[in-house]
Amino acid sequence: MIPATPFYRGRFAPSPTGPLHFGSLVAAVGSYLEARANRGEWRLRIEDVDTPRCSGESAAAILRTLEVFGFEWDGEVVWQSQRHAAYKGALDQLKAAGAVFPCACSRKEMADSATVSQIQRLAPAPDGATLYPGTCRAGLPAGKSARAWRLAVGAAQIEFDDAIQGPVRSFLAHEAGDFVVFRADGLFAYQLAVVVDDAEAGITHVVRGADLLDSTARQIYLQQRLLLPTPIYAHLPVAVNAAGEKLSKQTHARPVNETRPGKTLVAALDFMGQGPPTDLAKASVSDIWAWAKAHWRLAAVPCSRDYVHSVETEQDLQMETNR
Repeated sequence: MIPATPFYRGRFAPSPTGPLHFGSLVAAVGSYLEARANRGEWRLRIEDVDTPRCSGESAAAILRTLEVFGFEWDGEVVWQSQRHAAYKGALDQLKAAGAVFPCACSRKEMADSATVSQIQRLAPAPDGATLYPGTCRAGLPAGKSARAWRLAVGAAQIEFDDAIQGPVRSFLAHEAGDFVVFRADGLFAYQLAVVVDDAEAGITHVVRGADLLDSTARQIYLQQRLLLPTPIYAHLPVAVNAAGEKLSKQTHARPVNETRPGKTLVAALDFMGQGPPTDLAKASVSDIWAWAKAHWRLAAVPCSRDYVHSVETEQDLQMETNR
């Protein structure tokens, strides 16, 4: 176990929907190095709350890959699938405070709702979700039963300073709307689970990909409603493929090459602006980590969230790591 000081506790929280790809590795490396640079802890959480999309095989593969790449985490691995009682407690707290309301709307009904302007239909929330038209906010329509629970955002305005992206301001009603915290399929929503998990683990700093930047305001608002502390956030630039698509299972991202972890680690450092020397890729994994810990600078990470900083193609990276 690596000794840690109590003032900094970071984490890496992959979703086991497939093997670890280069984009996820970047988030792991960035969060790990920032924690170690601050002599803090680095926790590992498997975000498998969305059980239909997750698998035990993918989770095992991710853990194996992290070990091959030389990561050392503090404490036991946390599994969201084992924490439903904690999420229910938070939802009950929100219900008792009158902060949430039952919703009977399906996605199709929201898209077809006469209360939503044509502009709203054509302009979804930044993360792709449909802005909620407020159909059930004042009560369920006659003959309808609850399918989900939503958090009422009212006129909430969230502002925070991202350690990489700078000042961020969000008007939740226009950018997210009343968002789901308990889903129609009986599962707890990601936004609720991650807030509860970070608070219970005592996470003080969250370093992750900028694809989650649009979720941060919702999470901060949930923290406020649940009277939980807000971590310091830092959002890394996101790796994309040659078509400009974020690396993911949906874009058929290739898994990182476990046979030559050193080259991929150096590629991740270079991606984050750390300027590793060319010959570092020939070093052992332990020597690469030693160099990275000694030279890590969060200030050197490009402050881009628009997927500008990208690997040319995953195939090129795979070919490079195989040389």
